[in-house]
Amino acid sequence: MKKIYVLIPVLALLASCQTQKDEYSVSGAFESVETVVSTEATGTIMQFDAQEGMTLKPGQFLGYIDSVQLYLKKEQLRAQISSTISQIPNIPVQVASLHEQLKQAKLNQARTEKLFKANAATQQNLDDANTQVEVINRQIDAQMSSLGKTSTTLSRDVAPLERQIGQINDQLSKCKIINPIFGTVLSKYSEAHEVAMPGKALYEIARTDSLTLRAYLTGSQLSQAKLGQIVNIRVDKGAKDYALYTGKIYWISDKAEFTPKTIQTKDERADLVYAVKIWVANDGFLKIGMYGEVKL
Repeated sequence: MKKIYVLIPVLALLASCQTQKDEYSVSGAFESVETVVSTEATGTIMQFDAQEGMTLKPGQFLGYIDSVQLYLKKEQLRAQISSTISQIPNIPVQVASLHEQLKQAKLNQARTEKLFKANAATQQNLDDANTQVEVINRQIDAQMSSLGKTSTTLSRDVAPLERQIGQINDQLSKCKIINPIFGTVLSKYSEAHEVAMPGKALYEIARTDSLTLRAYLTGSQLSQAKLGQIVNIRVDKGAKDYALYTGKIYWISDKAEFTPKTIQTKDERADLVYAVKIWVANDGFLKIGMYGEVKL
C-alpha cells in the first residue's frame, strides 16, 4: 500500500506536466518589420554616426552629405532675385513729378476759369488750361501703365527663381541623414567619406519596442484562434525557467502551407499548417529570431 501512495503523487505530477506542456502546443519565432534607410542625395558622406545595435529615435540626426555646391547655387539664385527686384520701378516716385505738374496745371485752370468769368481771359486761354490738365493726366496714365507692365514682368521673372530655391532647399534637407522610425540598427551599409548616390542603402533598422511572433497552427488548432484574441506566450529564460508575455493575434493566414523547416522535425514538415501573427510588447528581453510558445 505504501507504494501506491508514493506513485499517486508522481503520476499526478507527470499528468500535470503533460497538461502544461500541451497548453503551449503552438510555437514560432519572433520577427520585426525591417526598414532599409537609403539616401536621396548625391555627394560625399561627411558624417554618419549610426552603429549596429544602436537604438534610434524618430527624427534623430545621424550625419550629412556634402552640400556645398547646392548652397552656392542657392546663393547665386538669391543674388539673381535681388538684382531683378532692384529693377522693379517705384511707380509712386517715378510719377511724382507728373502729379506735381498736374497740381500746378489744375491751379492754373482754376485761375483761368475765374479770369474768364470776369472777362479777363479769353476762351483760348481757358481751352489751353483745360488741355494742359488733360495732357498731363494722359501722361500719368501712360507712364503708370508702362511702369506697371515692367513691374509685372520683373515680378514674374522672380517667381521661377524662388521655386528653384525651394527645390534646392528640399535637396539640402535630403542631405541630412535623419532616422525615420524608432528601432535598433541591425546592419550598417555605408561609412563616412564614401560617395553616396540616390538609392544607396545606409543602414537597416527594425522596430524592437514591439515584436511579431509568427506561429503556426494545425488544422485542428485553427478553430481556437481568432483575430484580436489575447494569448499567453512563454519564452525560454535560462535552462529551466520561462519568461511569460501576453500577445494579440492580428493576422491569420487563409492558406495552408507546409511547416517551416526551422522549427519542426523532418516528419512534421510534411504537415500543413496556418501561419498567425501575434503582436507582443517587448520589455527588452525579446530578440528577433528568438523562439516562443503560445497558449491558445
